[in-house]
Amino acid sequence: MSYSGANGEQAAALNRAIILNAIHRGGPISRTEIAKLSRLTKQAVTRIVDKLLDEGLVMEARRRQGLRGQPAIELEIDPEGAFAIGANIDRDHLTIVAVDAVGNVRGRIHHEARFLLPDAFVKLMEDAVSSFLRRKVIHESRLAGIGLAIPDWLGEVQVIGLPDTYSQWNGFDVRAALSHITDHPIYIDNDANAAALGEIEYGLGTEMRSFFYILISACLGGSLVIDGMRHKGAGGLGGEIGWLPTAVTTGPLAGETRPLGDMLSMFVLLDYLADNGVDVATPADLLTLDARGRALLSGWLKKMAVNLAEAVSDIGMVVDPDGIILGGRLPVRLIDELLLYVHEEISRRGALAPSLHRAAASEDAAALGAAAMALADRLCLPSADSAHLSRSPLTTAIRPASINSVLAAAVR
Repeated sequence: MSYSGANGEQAAALNRAIILNAIHRGGPISRTEIAKLSRLTKQAVTRIVDKLLDEGLVMEARRRQGLRGQPAIELEIDPEGAFAIGANIDRDHLTIVAVDAVGNVRGRIHHEARFLLPDAFVKLMEDAVSSFLRRKVIHESRLAGIGLAIPDWLGEVQVIGLPDTYSQWNGFDVRAALSHITDHPIYIDNDANAAALGEIEYGLGTEMRSFFYILISACLGGSLVIDGMRHKGAGGLGGEIGWLPTAVTTGPLAGETRPLGDMLSMFVLLDYLADNGVDVATPADLLTLDARGRALLSGWLKKMAVNLAEAVSDIGMVVDPDGIILGGRLPVRLIDELLLYVHEEISRRGALAPSLHRAAASEDAAALGAAAMALADRLCLPSADSAHLSRSPLTTAIRPASINSVLAAAVR
């Protein structure tokens, strides 16, 4: 990877960002190596690195023993240099994590709760932030901000078991509510985009520059990453795989076309098991099923693999990414099982498809990605997006016209 910078006072911010990204991606790395990658002079690199050392964003990690001359001092991002809090609210849970500058989760608070209402959500967020600070999990003086990963149309899409009171989310100003509990910046994006961002900076995205992220949560989401940047499309809906029209292959609806998210999600899975007499309250319960429940679960995963294989093949033909990454609330062991069935289905069809991978941060992917929004901004990474500081979750009043008919069909 190469970084192209420019010398001169007017380019100070750009050069700082280039050097931070070089250290973030390539650390441990020497000043000489940074100069070669960035095409900056050694003097310019030394001047900027000295400032970053003074600010505590980077640290001198070790001396590399070479064949000749003085050992080179290598640089890394200082884990203590910045912190962020990331939260993921969905219809079945709230997860809040405290993350350091290199993506380590320093603290985690999780609430397995269905259909949390806005007031309860804000109170739990306030308690979590207070807890992290009180226990010194993070240093407030170095808190880059609070990120929120929240599904678009949270209170509108008619998911299984949706209570009437959940409509309180419609029109709720979540940014303003969070601003009342902290003076730090608030970053917002949908859950799939956030999960993809976390993967870009702290997961498989360090190796794969272009990928499609599929997020299996209460509903189904997706995000497209091209050359290390999320591609949201003209209306911000790039990657919304949950709306992808898919042929139903089994059951009473066989032959019909439905959105893929109507067939593949955590809510659909738990409802299927309940209809067959298997009571599952949380994703973790899926790992402790008896033989009958396990057989039902595996059978469902095999059916979903047929639909997912078709979607993966289509994505591969249109985008040709380096890979497809699967993450979300489905336990890691079951993601691996689903990926195995998808591989088998693709092979059975003799189809061409991108490589398939389990996300590095599967179950807390969206919360980690929410924290990554703030960290990317603080570290001046290419994935930083100023829109995160103003974006609100999409609602009926805020959505591209292209999705109107699809959403209308989905909520009937």
